[in-house]
Amino acid sequence: MTLIKAKDLTVRHGAHLVLDQVNISVAPGEIVTIVGPNGSGKTSLLRALLGLTPSKGKVTRKAGLVVGYVPQKLALDPTLPLPVRSFLNLPTSHTSQQVADMLDRVGVPGIEARQIAALSGGQLQRVLLARALLEKPDILILDEPTQGLDQMGEAGFYRLIEDVRRDTGVAVLMVSHDLHVVMSASDRVICLNGHICCEGKPHVVQNAPEYRALFGHGTQGALALYQHAHDHDHDCGHDHGHDHHHAHDTAPDEVEHAG
Repeated sequence: MTLIKAKDLTVRHGAHLVLDQVNISVAPGEIVTIVGPNGSGKTSLLRALLGLTPSKGKVTRKAGLVVGYVPQKLALDPTLPLPVRSFLNLPTSHTSQQVADMLDRVGVPGIEARQIAALSGGQLQRVLLARALLEKPDILILDEPTQGLDQMGEAGFYRLIEDVRRDTGVAVLMVSHDLHVVMSASDRVICLNGHICCEGKPHVVQNAPEYRALFGHGTQGALALYQHAHDHDHDCGHDHGHDHHHAHDTAPDEVEHAG
């Protein structure tokens, strides 16, 4: 079963070809991370999958699919009074207990009365995640969710996503702003540059010639994998050899190449 699938997805902005016949699918419980340089079409791909931007090709969603979308930026008037509690009740109303429990779950308890405009970048990202999770989604779609966060903030957010997937079984489709840092729990990494250059498990993709050719040799040309230290809540490190993964239809060390 597939939650969302695109076949020959093509997006143009005027005369500019942004995405050229992209094929992608996400299965239940899977974490898929998309990396690519600026202008590679990452955000356009997410928006096309969500039906927010015109595209050609075919997008198929599971019947009744519930999507939790965490945008890259929140376009809000900073002078608009909007407490966290009110923001989390848009568009669906939730009980005070549900709101409190979810804020605690994402690591920012007790901020219901704080103004959205007064939150730090890390707090805002967790509130956006809380709002998405309150809808009980089948899939979380995250557009560069750690952009602007420092390394500790990024690692902490990745650990949170991994824990949420483990606890709820939600699938995750995430665009990473950092070409060389990918959550180790990713089941697949997709390298995008207008088309899919290569895809596969993180430790396989990091050695793929297509990845090296596209993204150069920063961090020795390899993906740095944020490893979740299950027995140390605040420990994180880079692991270049292991990734926690769940079964999916790609063979253990198979990397898919595309021209």
